[in-house]
Amino acid sequence: MNDIQKLQSILDESERIVIFSGAGVSTESGIPDFRSADGLYKKKEKQFNYPPETMLSHTFFVHHTDIFFDYYRTKMIYPGAKPNASHTAAAALERAGKLSAVVTQNIDGLYQQAGVKRVLELHGTTLQNTCTKCGKHSGLDAVMNCDGIPKCPCGGVWKPDVVLYEESLDEDVIEQSVNAIANADCLIVAGTRLTVYPAAGFVRYFRGRHFVLINRDATQMDSMAELVLRQNVGEVFAAIKI
Repeated sequence: MNDIQKLQSILDESERIVIFSGAGVSTESGIPDFRSADGLYKKKEKQFNYPPETMLSHTFFVHHTDIFFDYYRTKMIYPGAKPNASHTAAAALERAGKLSAVVTQNIDGLYQQAGVKRVLELHGTTLQNTCTKCGKHSGLDAVMNCDGIPKCPCGGVWKPDVVLYEESLDEDVIEQSVNAIANADCLIVAGTRLTVYPAAGFVRYFRGRHFVLINRDATQMDSMAELVLRQNVGEVFAAIKI
């Protein structure tokens, strides 16, 4: 039995699957990851004089708002991206009554676009913004369809609903994610090296039967997994029958 067949068998017998995903899931949709050799954090952008991690911090958003949005619009938002086999497989598993939740570090909204209903976004989303003055919400157009600093009609700045450096994760999302993982009978970690905390630490709440890792690179939890697949996530899920 090869690895794909083993994964197929695991999925067939599981009833409470949770997918914990990272940037590697969306690279096949044309969205770059952050920490790989070709990732956003490795590239030096000539038009910006600051490291990406600095520009994506709360302090930078507050004090250099114009530069923040110049970087954010060009490097963090991919409105033309479409779901790949990873996202559509998750939707199919949910429709089949097998998927309890997707817990994701991604902010692109591709799982929802593929039809997944329960998506727990640990790091927020680029698809919604909140006014820093009145608290009103807006969609992606509020940021994309303007130049400079996007502002609400009340005069406040639209802040993306993305968790920036120096900001805390949403407590409700944390609680739901931990509960989903703790009650899963199968946890699939996909497209992440499990290096970003606190999110990566949530995997340790898993007490179920099947722990599967799908990632091109090694992770610190490989030895704990029942099955490790060193492949692109989309290629793996494209080979699965649901």
